[in-house]
Amino acid sequence: MKLLRPRATRDIAALRQIAGWCLQYPDEAVLGKLGLLRACLDETTGPGHGELGRTVAYLEHGDPRELASHYIEVFDRKPRRTLHLSWFLDGDTRRRGETLAALRRFYRTHGFAPAENELPDFLPVILEFAAAAGPGAATQVLTRFHPALELLHRNMSTMDTPYRDAVAAVLATLPAVPAPLPAEPPAELVGLDPFPTGAGGGR
Repeated sequence: MKLLRPRATRDIAALRQIAGWCLQYPDEAVLGKLGLLRACLDETTGPGHGELGRTVAYLEHGDPRELASHYIEVFDRKPRRTLHLSWFLDGDTRRRGETLAALRRFYRTHGFAPAENELPDFLPVILEFAAAAGPGAATQVLTRFHPALELLHRNMSTMDTPYRDAVAAVLATLPAVPAPLPAEPPAELVGLDPFPTGAGGGR
């Protein structure tokens, strides 16, 4: 496999971080960073740049109340469009709790501590980690949740939403998923294997 050049690696990390901000609830903190996100996006190139540009433009020009209402409609009304990615792989099973605990341990191993009020499988949290961690750790966590990202993107296809572009931008930074995707989350106790604590790069 061809190794990414340092500039390309930095651009991918930046695009993932911008996507993570765009996929958060559009409150004052998020909207207040749009100028910085636009400036950062204008300095990057690479897969997903065009898609992410459309999401940033949507947030830049939207009415705050309408942005908030649309975000809730997209992500909070249907489990099939949740940003908590372990749901797509584990469903509402005990295995999901194991996945979340293993993910927290994986984060701690790499010196990353998400906010206490966020679950570790929340996509913006995953993208924050992937942007800050070494390439090995970033690849490992995104590979684990790649099928979930594909399912989320597919489930958003019935809506006219710029947030689908943000998810597409993240997927553009990853290789294609070789296996067919399931139609629904599993009902049995199956899902992600535990995250090993010694793999990947550090922050």
